[in-house]
Amino acid sequence: QVQLVQSGGGLVQAGGSLRLSCAASPNIAVYRGMGWYRQTPGKQREWVATVVSGGATNYVDSVKGRFTIFRDNAKDSLELQMNSLEPDDTAVYYCKGTYRSRGCWGQGTQVAVSS
Repeated sequence: QVQLVQSGGGLVQAGGSLRLSCAASPNIAVYRGMGWYRQTPGKQREWVATVVSGGATNYVDSVKGRFTIFRDNAKDSLELQMNSLEPDDTAVYYCKGTYRSRGCWGQGTQVAVSS
């Protein structure tokens, strides 16, 4: 079964760190590009970062130098390490994987950063 299940997130003070995980079924190798997106109420979902199967990464300018996306092949998991968090990072975060040219989404997880 093709499925992405997220974990992590929560509430943190500005300057703190959080890590998001996205467990990929049946295994992470079946997904080509994978990425993280985020959404706040009343706004469109925003792309945050992507990683392709070869390991190349790309980030939206607002998170460059603070967030790190990577694929943990041993754990079949997509990860997002978020450091130096800012209140503007508050959002529901979603992972996404491309399987046979179709997008598959995780269920979403809340990240809240207090000032």
